[in-house]
Amino acid sequence: MKKLLLLLLVILCSCESNKKEKSNSNPEPKQELNLKLDPYFVAIKNNDVKLDKPVFGDWLYSRNEKGQTFEQFIKTKHVVPTKDENIIYLQPIGEFNSLQKKQIELVRQYLQIFFQLETKVLKDVSNDIIPNNARRIGDVGQEQFLAGYILTDVLKKEKPEKGVALMAITEKDLYPKPEWNYVFGLASYRDKIAVSSMYRMQKEADFNLSLERLLKICSHEIGHMFGLHHCIDANCVMNGTNSMIETDRHTLRLCSNCQRKLNSGFNYDNVKRLKELEKYFKDNKLTNGVELMEKDLKSIQ
Repeated sequence: MKKLLLLLLVILCSCESNKKEKSNSNPEPKQELNLKLDPYFVAIKNNDVKLDKPVFGDWLYSRNEKGQTFEQFIKTKHVVPTKDENIIYLQPIGEFNSLQKKQIELVRQYLQIFFQLETKVLKDVSNDIIPNNARRIGDVGQEQFLAGYILTDVLKKEKPEKGVALMAITEKDLYPKPEWNYVFGLASYRDKIAVSSMYRMQKEADFNLSLERLLKICSHEIGHMFGLHHCIDANCVMNGTNSMIETDRHTLRLCSNCQRKLNSGFNYDNVKRLKELEKYFKDNKLTNGVELMEKDLKSIQ
């Protein structure tokens, strides 16, 4: 019995000694997040425009969104381009007229500049790919497609080479679930897929206005795929929207905080991106975009 007690005492002392050795050993230093603020983002912050107080019908009027700080973004798992996945793909679904086809190409050019990633358009897919149980007739007699079906049953199956994001563009109206009237677009962060509709972009709009709306919706949805939440800091292309009127009030520009988030994983040249955006807006006579880029370029001089 005495030998047994002695053995237990030796074991106990050994465990305590081991604990002390572990506690006294120098732990690996925790990796600090690089939160240093680039002077570029300080300079362009002066051009951020504070959001007006939401009124009835606005996205934020009925939603208590908390926004997303830069620190929260960095600590949250999100998609970042790599050498193996660095191409954005657009998947047209439907029958497009010549002007719509031109807009899709202009969207491709814009996204390539906006995200500083190669962007390609895949071959058109027929509307026949959408079954009857994922279609309905909308409130004014328009045909609508179930956005979720396009994500899970069409896009999720596709694995384009080196794809980091895949977005469908349809000329049909979209709805997200039976109780909703419509949605401009829908994205799945986890699956890196999204869909946007041209249908409402073209209502009571000329070519340039409908293009500007489409640029906003497409960059917004792909922004979600790269981890950007709805912005509540300033007037920003990542603002949530409830209507076309609200979409038209929102800017094409990413606010300084959202630009900083995007750049943290992409590491593109901010000034190069600004100059290319300015040229794109000038070439396509999008005066609002030109003015926004000129302000930012002036701020960093």
